[in-house]
Amino acid sequence: MEFRHLGRSGLKISEISYGNWLTHGSQVEEDAARACVHAALDEGITTFDTADVYAGTRAEEVLGRALKGQRREGLEIFTKVYWPTGPGQNDRGLSRKHIFESIHGSLRRLQTDYVDLYQAHRFDHSTPLEETLRAFDDLVRQGKVLYVGVSEWRADEIARALKIADEMGFDRIVSNQPQYSMLWRVIEGEIVPLCEKEGVGQIVWSPIAQGVLTGKYLPGQPPPQGSRATDDKGGANFVKRLMTDDVLSRVQELKPVAADLGLTMAQLAVAWVLQNPNVSSAIVGASRPEQVRDNVKAAGVKLDADVLKRIDDVLGPVVERDPAKTVSPQTRP
Repeated sequence: MEFRHLGRSGLKISEISYGNWLTHGSQVEEDAARACVHAALDEGITTFDTADVYAGTRAEEVLGRALKGQRREGLEIFTKVYWPTGPGQNDRGLSRKHIFESIHGSLRRLQTDYVDLYQAHRFDHSTPLEETLRAFDDLVRQGKVLYVGVSEWRADEIARALKIADEMGFDRIVSNQPQYSMLWRVIEGEIVPLCEKEGVGQIVWSPIAQGVLTGKYLPGQPPPQGSRATDDKGGANFVKRLMTDDVLSRVQELKPVAADLGLTMAQLAVAWVLQNPNVSSAIVGASRPEQVRDNVKAAGVKLDADVLKRIDDVLGPVVERDPAKTVSPQTRP
């Protein structure tokens, strides 16, 4: 396993991190989830990403149990706050009240005294940014949070947060967690340049584009049973926009590229995002331990310029680059 600094911070994290969105407590049984976590540990992954809202808070509980007994100092545990975790008006968003209540719930479920990174899961238009950043800073000073970050924030929102932190002496954001893959490159135009300048690293999710970049979905054919595209618990909603014949046909054309490099399609996809120097880590999920073992082989892989050009030539117009696609709800959900 290779390791990278999280942004410009002193924290090093594994180049491949393990995430349990749409899996733990939802798609897979706990025994399988535990096996995947242990496979990740065996492969040298030290960074684990979750969120309070995943599987209605159950994902944090499953991860906490799976990591129990591990040396805490050797792990980096990340979680998030924003989406609703209860029925009340204050069970959501980035108010001081919800942030404090959410971190205490997360720590209890994860069975830990602190999290290494606490992330604002979306931008909250209903809360003054100063209130959110002060609450985060207070948690850092209390030792419950070591670093703070955001997820799916726009470049202007990140810039505002950094400016306020500098002016008020708050802990600065060190990371952003955006969707990023060969097919979804909306961060490249505005977010990456800003973050490179400001020392904010990307922890990217869905580097395999919800499984589409594995090549298992074939144009003109129904998706394989048991795949994310057939998951009625939420997975299918996230993958359906990519399930067009044009996208799937072009993805099939990447198979010779991967074969020439001696990589699987998944390894090629994960390795591709890691070529971006602003990416600190790529999050992979799994429903089976062998998926973890396959994905980690992307760590340390270098793709030369000719390979990157071949990929761009194949995918061409199906790549999404519009920075406006990064968006948070205008009102709290």
